[in-house]
Amino acid sequence: MKKIILMLLLMALVALSACSSGENKESSGEKEQGGESSSESSSMRTYENENGEEVKVPENPERIVVLSTYAGNVLKLDGNVVGVDSWSKMNPNFEGQLEGVEEVSADNLEKIIELDPDLIVGLASTENVSQLKEIAPTVTYTYGELGYLEQHVEIGKLLGKEKEARKWVDEFKAEAKETGEKIKEKIGEDATVTVIENFEKELYVFGDNWARGTEILYQEMGLKMPEKVKEMAMEPGFYAISPEVLPEYAGDYIIFSKNSDNETSFEQTETYQSIPAVKNGNVYEADAKKFYFNDAISLEYQLDFFKEKFLGEK
Repeated sequence: MKKIILMLLLMALVALSACSSGENKESSGEKEQGGESSSESSSMRTYENENGEEVKVPENPERIVVLSTYAGNVLKLDGNVVGVDSWSKMNPNFEGQLEGVEEVSADNLEKIIELDPDLIVGLASTENVSQLKEIAPTVTYTYGELGYLEQHVEIGKLLGKEKEARKWVDEFKAEAKETGEKIKEKIGEDATVTVIENFEKELYVFGDNWARGTEILYQEMGLKMPEKVKEMAMEPGFYAISPEVLPEYAGDYIIFSKNSDNETSFEQTETYQSIPAVKNGNVYEADAKKFYFNDAISLEYQLDFFKEKFLGEK
């Protein structure tokens, strides 16, 4: 059960329960009786879902429900979000942008119907997709199927804003590359960086594609990870370790995506205190809630975080 919870946390998903078929039919009937939906009243175009399915979506969606990790991508492209999952709702990076936006989940079809969306965005693992499709055009993505920047471009295609999405990607890559060059000049080409996160009584180290700023550090900046981290975490994306073995995975610098309300007593142990990165003041603590995602808004925050911690730039 703990592993299931962790996976949901790491992928910023919400555990969704299936509604009964009778409830779903009743909800669908109410939708049909409720009059013309937003999606029916706007011009439509065809979008190809990742499985090859063609979906009729609004040319310019006006009421979007996001049941996944992509709220920040939609918000960055000025999409009008009317409903989001619980993890997105509690993301401090979105503070001020989700005021008045309802927290929803795929097992509450009634609430989604009330929001009258003209587009629903979810994950391939989202529950009740067939019922959601009866409410509004629904597009799903498999987490990690696309590169983290490719995903933003794909969201741009969905919203009819591919040009804007590509422009953001180009600018972000250029800024991250420039920042990486400055960091390597300061800390050395061979300096290593480890990203860790605490969850309950365990620690996790991360590869180069599991949010927490890993895509920026390793893919865009080209910073190095310790060999032990590469060996254990690159393929699965993350790897659980005990605090006692952290020294084996610790790089010259540590990015600590910290859950302050979880177990952190390991920080007081001699094992932790003896790690060179700790002794040298090279541990940079981040709010885990701001580091969970790799959407456009969260990426901007993470890049600014690295600029401040490594280079002293505000």
